[in-house]
Amino acid sequence: MTLSRIVSRLYRFQAHPLAHLSRLEPVLQLSARLHVAQVFWTSGLTKVQNWEGTLFLFQEEYQVPLLPPEFAAWMGTGGELALPPLLALGLLGRFSALGLSVVNAVAVLSLAEVAPVAWMQHLQWGALLLWLAVRGPGAWSLDRFFERNDQLTKADIH
Repeated sequence: MTLSRIVSRLYRFQAHPLAHLSRLEPVLQLSARLHVAQVFWTSGLTKVQNWEGTLFLFQEEYQVPLLPPEFAAWMGTGGELALPPLLALGLLGRFSALGLSVVNAVAVLSLAEVAPVAWMQHLQWGALLLWLAVRGPGAWSLDRFFERNDQLTKADIH
């Protein structure tokens, strides 16, 4: 038996039982959206609840490149409060995923030292956000709802 036939048989063997895994993608996309949105939303709420402490951290601890500390605090907190609801709903899903990717990257870059556990969390969030930006928010999103309605409207017009 040739290597080609062995590979072909192995492919056929695994293809059938695993063919239905793609049906899980909407569930995984929704789960990823809700998880990451909750993380950033909670962080934004924490900043708002202690604004003076937030300003202190941005002035003394976080070294956000190119931005004055108070402006960076407003921008970071604004991103953490505005983008997560959009991401959770899947509304402007790619935009919100990319926006939170920027917030995530700036958070990592602005710290002089990042603990290994925190680094792993930021990598996980970054990977999920990039996946959502590339694949989109999924079938269970408002983006998809509006996309379908737009297609129906265009079909009615023609």
